Amino acid sequence: MLDVSGLACPMPLLKAKQRLNGMEVGQTLCVIATDAGSQRDFVSYTRLSSHELLQTRIDGDRFMYLIRKGG
Repeated sequence: MLDVSGLACPMPLLKAKQRLNGMEVGQTLCVIATDAGSQRDFVSYTRLSSHELLQTRIDGDRFMYLIRKGG
């Protein structure tokens, strides 16, 4: 899990990209963010990359993303 709560765009995405780079293909990463702009960023990023956005959940002011690392 990667908690990037309190960080503003583009930091949540940059921190997630760094974490994904150190992971094995097929592993999943759960990211928790509070920046509303992260919704747009994570959808766009996973569409343009080999990674897959498995789930997006909003819980109050927290945005949670489940991403599977692609190859």
